[in-house]
Amino acid sequence: MHEFANAVFNFGVIAMKKETAKEQTWDQIGKSVGAKIEKECKDGKCKSWQVKDAGCGGSGAFYGLGFLGALAYYLTTATSLWAGVLGVLKAIFWPAVLVFELMKFLGM
Repeated sequence: MHEFANAVFNFGVIAMKKETAKEQTWDQIGKSVGAKIEKECKDGKCKSWQVKDAGCGGSGAFYGLGFLGALAYYLTTATSLWAGVLGVLKAIFWPAVLVFELMKFLGM
């Protein structure tokens, strides 16, 4: 019975060694992904691997908060429907007006 237990144990150890041998390291994974990207780019299919330019994340939040604040201001001070429509347009384009006035003030 002891020999049978050793045989089962040895078989389990061999099976575990085979499983761990199949696991890839992060370097191997990176190399295989890099090879796949290079192969697809050579074939002209690299669009799926290209990272989209996200730009500056903070400026979008700044503009969004400024838009909401300007929209709230212009809509609460509007006395007619057309003043409200004009207020929405002003809220959208306030950064351009701000930069224009700043450059005019600085003499640029």
